[in-house]
Amino acid sequence: MIARFKDLCLDAADPLALGAFWARMLDADVADAGDGDTRIDPRSARSNAESIWVNKVPEPRVGRTRVHLDLRLADAEPAALLADGARLVREPTGEAHWWVLDDPEGNQFCVFPAKEGTRPGPFGLVVDSTDPAAQATWWAGVVGGTVEHESTNASVVDASGFPWDYWVFAGVPEPKTVKNRLHWDVDLVDPEPTALIGAGATLLAEPSARSNWWVLADPEGNEFCAFAPRAIG
Repeated sequence: MIARFKDLCLDAADPLALGAFWARMLDADVADAGDGDTRIDPRSARSNAESIWVNKVPEPRVGRTRVHLDLRLADAEPAALLADGARLVREPTGEAHWWVLDDPEGNQFCVFPAKEGTRPGPFGLVVDSTDPAAQATWWAGVVGGTVEHESTNASVVDASGFPWDYWVFAGVPEPKTVKNRLHWDVDLVDPEPTALIGAGATLLAEPSARSNWWVLADPEGNEFCAFAPRAIG
């Protein structure tokens, strides 16, 4: 294991509005993270997930959503989410028994009907991939866990630090071409990302005066940030 899954970061034109929206979607709290950014903090009694950071960026959203969350509804239909500002993209159809919704900045996410014995809220992170088996295997080598295969998808199960039930790499024909608006962070085991780069990650940016993390990309170009181990005491 080279690293531990840490949290999610979401690019936004308006972090205050988008953070408030996602706090409503996730029944979470929103906090000022400084510099115009916001942070969505889960309520500890309801979730073991880390925070989601909503960061202001100058560039508009372009291209399709390649990284998204899956949410379990508390009700049979997403009426409450639509009333809180989500936009309906697609109704359930055939074997696709879930709704696809947009947030106010056009980021898609999927919502599934309530299920007995299952807690409402986020339960999966889904990443589009042209080679799901290779991607899942690579990330399992980074954050631990095992790989499960199903049809055109592959999942990492029991990854270190991963807060949800499923981390799915979903097969799609088209490769990644633009920056992901949603990305994940990892905490490194070692002080430097040498092992990550040796395993096949691409270094995109070194730490700077404004950022104390490395920006890297996985073998399919998905950006992620890596943080040095945090000092104890």
